Amino acid sequence: MLRDEDRIFKNLYNDLGWEIGFAVQRGDWLRTKDIISKGKDFIIKEVKDSELRGRGGAGFPTGLKLSFAPKEIGSRSHYLVINAD
Repeated sequence: MLRDEDRIFKNLYNDLGWEIGFAVQRGDWLRTKDIISKGKDFIIKEVKDSELRGRGGAGFPTGLKLSFAPKEIGSRSHYLVINAD
């Protein structure tokens, strides 16, 4: 049987509260700061290695899409647009 700590969607129906405070209490953000501190290149490599793909018709590799983001951030604004429908 699947253990609660191994579930991806712990709050699918928002019965445990949708606010950020409840998410933190559930441990949904556990170690996020540690992961972010490893940098963009580490995160992109992890996503590429996972072989995660988009759900669109082409199933485009998510890690590859993330790698298209600018490496250097200058004076111009940068945006990552995600369709989370």
